[in-house]
Amino acid sequence: MAYPVYAQDTSGKSMKKGNVGGYLITQIEKVDTAFNAGYSMYVAAFPLIREYPGREFQSGLFGTWMHPRYDGPLLVEKLYTDVEGGLGWWRDTEYATATPKFIMGGVQRDFVGWANGPGAGQGRDWSVDKGKYGAAQLSPWVLWPPDGLNLKQGTCGELFGSGYLPLPLTEPKSTTAGKDVTTGNQCWTLFLNTGNFKGPVAFFTPYFWTRASVDDPRLNGLFLDQRPSDANKAFQMETQHIYSAEATDSKGEIYSRMAPTQYPAGPDGNSDLLHRLMVYKKSALWDAVDAWFKGGPPASGVIDVEGATMQKIKKAVRSNWSFYGDHIPKEKRALMNITSYMDPNVTDSATLRVRWSGDLITKRKINGRSVVTIPEYYKLVKTGNDDKGKWIAVAPEEVPAETGLHKVSFANTDPRTPVAYVTPDDKKSCWKTPGPVAGPFKVKLGDGSTVTYYWYRFADQPALLNADMSKAEREEMQRRVELLHRHWTKEREYLPAPLIGKLAEIDPALLVTPPKGMEVGYVPIVTQQGIEKLKTK
Repeated sequence: MAYPVYAQDTSGKSMKKGNVGGYLITQIEKVDTAFNAGYSMYVAAFPLIREYPGREFQSGLFGTWMHPRYDGPLLVEKLYTDVEGGLGWWRDTEYATATPKFIMGGVQRDFVGWANGPGAGQGRDWSVDKGKYGAAQLSPWVLWPPDGLNLKQGTCGELFGSGYLPLPLTEPKSTTAGKDVTTGNQCWTLFLNTGNFKGPVAFFTPYFWTRASVDDPRLNGLFLDQRPSDANKAFQMETQHIYSAEATDSKGEIYSRMAPTQYPAGPDGNSDLLHRLMVYKKSALWDAVDAWFKGGPPASGVIDVEGATMQKIKKAVRSNWSFYGDHIPKEKRALMNITSYMDPNVTDSATLRVRWSGDLITKRKINGRSVVTIPEYYKLVKTGNDDKGKWIAVAPEEVPAETGLHKVSFANTDPRTPVAYVTPDDKKSCWKTPGPVAGPFKVKLGDGSTVTYYWYRFADQPALLNADMSKAEREEMQRRVELLHRHWTKEREYLPAPLIGKLAEIDPALLVTPPKGMEVGYVPIVTQQGIEKLKTK
């Protein structure tokens, strides 16, 4: 019989619930700060946990934080704003599976709101923006579910290519929302390179960033709509909550067990986790597109590598993974000895690669691809005057049966029914006026949910009706996007291609074809996502 993590051990003492959290931190060589117009990277996409354990589980795969670059001290004491997001699982994911999803993760000033994709932001109350209108749909070929962009179910170790580069889809403005603050024209655009889709998908509207300046003019000009990006970023894997349990035996020895955690492995047993980190100057894409929009020749959209450089990865990975719990004071959190079985010395300049070693590493196959499971069991070991200690990986048979840890189950026992995503249905709302031109259409995704979507004229989508733009400004944006739709096809390589491996695919159900007559200048917008009830007789 398996017990959930709150079970009693054989001595009658309560088994303590906990979690594993922390960062795996890469070491990257710095580049010239002139490469300040975005980045791209390839990240291994895989199921971190053997079985999805429940909504408290939260972890990203490898990712980064793209902040604005500043030239000197700011007029405000505190300012946090960036693009983060990436592949992972989050507590507010409604339709989670073992396969990760992708979110855009644009953060407004100090997390007052965020934009995870078109129609996806902080909270569900549409009377309060909080970033829900912060990202606009650009691609006519890909649906963006509010729960996150789905990868193909069963993805395990393939490389997911993504990056953000600015496009001049608008013109700079000297006033914003009627106030004497400026808004720039850098529309930071998400580009993907996957096995079944390539190209730009969505972008953050400039107003998403500058609306904070309307309330606090000291922030004028400090956001990504105007500022360059910081070329030298952190590339890390952030984990907040992997389920764990802790128990003490009759001798007072403390043991913990974490949910089975795994990494993809190639034929040589190594894991390629992060690959080809590229950073760009505006000459890589912006300059050609800007000239095109002003009457010049069409820009191909392919990144000019003459305006790019690769950030080299060093042969080093630091980890501060620890066991957490309400019963563990912050100053008593002991580190796990992950580096005892994870060796980054097989890394090369283009690829973060680790080798797994030791008898406690186990291997198995998922859909024909190999994964390694890292040790589940740990013992807290203290030496000398060290009152904190370190969690040392041990074999299952080294853990006394009396602890009950062998019988712990990390299966998902969450009884909560997922809450459907809905959008305003008021005929006067921006979702209905001017409203869509075709739909509704429905498609079932690999995560079990069904999305409802409509086709909107690009300039009439809800995000742009909430972007502090006049009709004339939106029509000029419409003209520019129609150029992109005509010339930038979904089969072309835009981002620099990977040098190794196979590309991951997004959920095939997300790929759509515009209705006849709407191939140029129209985009699909998801209005609902939920579990469809089966019809009963």
